[in-house]
Amino acid sequence: MSKKLKNNAEDYLRMYRQMVRIRTFEDNANQLYLDAKMPGLTHMYSGQEAVAVGVCEALEATDKITSTHRGHGHCVAKGANFKEMFCELLGKREGYCRGKGGSMHIADQSNGNLGANAIVGGSMGIATGSALRAKLQGANDVTVCFFGDGATAQGLLYEVMNMAALWKLPVIYVCENNGYSEYTRTDEIAAGEITARAKAFGIEAYQVDGQDVLAVNKLTSELVERARKGAGPFFVELLTYRYHGHHVGDINRTYYRSKEEEAEWKNNRDPIDLFGAWLIKEGLASDNDLTGVRDAIGVEASEAVAYALDAPYPDAAEVGMHVYAEVD
Repeated sequence: MSKKLKNNAEDYLRMYRQMVRIRTFEDNANQLYLDAKMPGLTHMYSGQEAVAVGVCEALEATDKITSTHRGHGHCVAKGANFKEMFCELLGKREGYCRGKGGSMHIADQSNGNLGANAIVGGSMGIATGSALRAKLQGANDVTVCFFGDGATAQGLLYEVMNMAALWKLPVIYVCENNGYSEYTRTDEIAAGEITARAKAFGIEAYQVDGQDVLAVNKLTSELVERARKGAGPFFVELLTYRYHGHHVGDINRTYYRSKEEEAEWKNNRDPIDLFGAWLIKEGLASDNDLTGVRDAIGVEASEAVAYALDAPYPDAAEVGMHVYAEVD
């Protein structure tokens, strides 16, 4: 069965804690890049925390997700731990993929995370295949496919939505519309409504405020339950915003979006601040409680970063490991 909708302080505080964990992880990852301690680039999830947490809190451990190049939030929300995450970002042997996947290719199949994908829309086929596997095997799990608004321009999405609709697969396509496809406003390159693209295949599609973790969780919980009973697939567009640029090296954003726009989202539409204020208003937590959560997670992140910095790199002898499948 799917998780029930949250209705007590413990559940709500766990959701708040998960959102803070994602933000804290990203703050530390960004600092590692600025300190020249992380190889390559990474794509920050900051600002979109309500999406990952709202969706993943509706899933069981046996349910599956596929992620994107901006996927740290999905990984953490699905249960990833800081130490293995930071090790993977730093190319260390103790990472989820033994340091060989890096920021954009983290996977943990033991936890239902089928993997992030640096190819735009690359995990759409994987998610749909996972849902087909569940149906053919009579399994009870649901697969969620995360992707950005820019990925709706990929033809693969329409091929898999067609198949999923024909075969009524237990898959939920989650489009995180953060307003920008790399360096271009979404409304400048995407004609019409994004949800209409799914409706064309007879798929139920919804648009929700992606900064409202409760709204995200409520809808997703309902859809997961229905998908588990054979009513899938579904499509959800969540309106959200990324605080950083397209990647950590994209620091001069004023040529495609204004500082005033960024300030409006950060000051008035921040998902963590909005949820924290709601918790206090409803008497489910105090300001001291929330401060304690943030402080504890800050310590956890600092310890994990130190662990990852000291961890060993993979041995050169591993260069061929996991490259080819073993065949009897």
